[in-house]
Amino acid sequence: MRKLSAEEMNRKSKEDFKASTKYPITVVLDNIRSALNVGSIFRTADAFLIEEIIICGISPQPPHKEIYKTALGSTESVNWKYLENSLDAVQDLKEKGYQVFAIEQTQNSIFLHQFELENHAKIAIVFGNEVSGVEQEVIDICHGVIEIEQKGTKHSLNVAVTAGIVIWELHKKMNT
Repeated sequence: MRKLSAEEMNRKSKEDFKASTKYPITVVLDNIRSALNVGSIFRTADAFLIEEIIICGISPQPPHKEIYKTALGSTESVNWKYLENSLDAVQDLKEKGYQVFAIEQTQNSIFLHQFELENHAKIAIVFGNEVSGVEQEVIDICHGVIEIEQKGTKHSLNVAVTAGIVIWELHKKMNT
């Protein structure tokens, strides 16, 4: 086996990415502290043709040196906007017909592998602060909560890792 060169990977140009049909997934960042995590989430959103990222609260936003370090240019391809309040972002998405799910550990959460995506549903997923998670008021207005089942001693994952797992799983479910 031989590694592929950049030319052999047939990567989309920024213009081709912008013109591509996106998966109906919107990512909401609820008070993420780390610009490196935000940048990593941008890169994952680019990799899976995600519709949009909504950056809320204290979450860093482009232009930011630390975001650029991990985003590797994806802040130029992925649509994004900033809203001060995560509650407003979630309410607006619900009014636009999105099914909105917090990614958190709660009573009555649905394990990601058991989550059934409605056919042709637009979905928004809310990722929370690295220490305190998704704000309870935001959880309260979501349609539900999705949790990644974990079996080890540490019942938490880095938020960028979590975003990668959840987005990949939703991408798979949308392609079946």
